[in-house]
Amino acid sequence: MPVREVTPAALQKQLLGPGPRPVLLDVRTPEENALVALPGSLLIPLQEFNERLAELDALKGKTVVVYCHSGVRSFHAAAFLATRGVDATSLAGGIDRYSVDVDPSLPRY
Repeated sequence: MPVREVTPAALQKQLLGPGPRPVLLDVRTPEENALVALPGSLLIPLQEFNERLAELDALKGKTVVVYCHSGVRSFHAAAFLATRGVDATSLAGGIDRYSVDVDPSLPRY
């Protein structure tokens, strides 16, 4: 199953639009999350996925946008979530591209 990606601009439209807001899943480390995070996001670091399967499975039936710093970890996380029946999309370019394309007030690292 191919992994779907969403651009930062398209994600912004989803977040500001009239429809239901997607769950934002941050798969970075707690240290990265402390530097900058998208408002309202849920932090489950990729390296903790195996220990937190119940939380991940609770995302079934929801639209999930997974993000990391540059889009690599989120791509792998979205692929993993899809195998568990979660409707997951990866944020192309991660929070770094989001801060460049959509919200330059977000700190970059």
